Amino acid sequence: MLAYIIRRIMQSILVLFVVGLVAFSMFRFVGDPIENMLGQERTAEDVQRLRSDLGLDQPFVLQYWRFLENAAHGDFGLSYRQGRPVVDILIERAPATLELALVSGTLAMLFGISLGVFTAIRRDGWLANGIMTVSLIGVSLPTFLIGILLIYVFSVELGWLPSFGRGEMVMIGRWSTGFLTESGLKSLILPSITLGLYQMTLIMRLVRSEMLEVLRTDYVRFARARGLKERSVYFRHALVNTMVPVITIIGLQLGSIIAFAIITETVFQWPGVGLLFINAVQFVDIPVMAAYLMLISVLFVTINLIVDLLYFLIDPRLRTSKAGAH
Repeated sequence: MLAYIIRRIMQSILVLFVVGLVAFSMFRFVGDPIENMLGQERTAEDVQRLRSDLGLDQPFVLQYWRFLENAAHGDFGLSYRQGRPVVDILIERAPATLELALVSGTLAMLFGISLGVFTAIRRDGWLANGIMTVSLIGVSLPTFLIGILLIYVFSVELGWLPSFGRGEMVMIGRWSTGFLTESGLKSLILPSITLGLYQMTLIMRLVRSEMLEVLRTDYVRFARARGLKERSVYFRHALVNTMVPVITIIGLQLGSIIAFAIITETVFQWPGVGLLFINAVQFVDIPVMAAYLMLISVLFVTINLIVDLLYFLIDPRLRTSKAGAH
């Protein structure tokens, strides 16, 4: 077990180095931040001086190494646009994205697993077939279009929910939360549904498919032959064995919720790190872009590592195969 954990950690570190290198290389083709930072009255001396101050005149390898060295100490430099430490900007924006991801992920897991189990158990019922038909919307429609439709119906036509922003915030230390105000909770509803709908339908379809497969196995037939109640067969036998592959998908989808919140935050003008990244791309704010991509990479790698370890703990066949290999 220890050797397996060490090997996965080393692989994760290697992935982070590669992702960081690819991301940092792409920034060279985004544009020149000097063009946006200096006005039209700039001179060649001004351009050269600012380029030297920012370290952009140094070789690419040296720039990347300096970025990694500073990032290891929690220093992502200064934002070219705001002139403030990137870490401070991320700390200000992170609560909005994390709260949105928390609500979206919770809704996706609860409704995805519940509806997946229901549509598997009642697979021939009209309600289950209706749910499967409606779920195609979450898979087929682009996220931005779902958001626009929700805004049109619930904000423009009905006027029930706000169409943008986080509403009224409450500060708890350096953490700004909307969970403690009515307007904050209302503001969370539409973007949470928009962001979590695709993940919910994906989880639901996977749970349904796995449940149908497990319900055809011999041990489920044996459990029914023993006279166990259907509820026990479904939840103590079938669902438990269904969750082994589902955990992998859920873990990756939780990372995707944060990584792909960019579209949702743009549609709803949600002041999170996704919208910050879009603004950074427009301004060629390389420190902000680099910090965002590295943090997303760390998030994905960490979640993937946790999922692998959970997979190892839940599925006894993996432990047996590892023990046999040694």
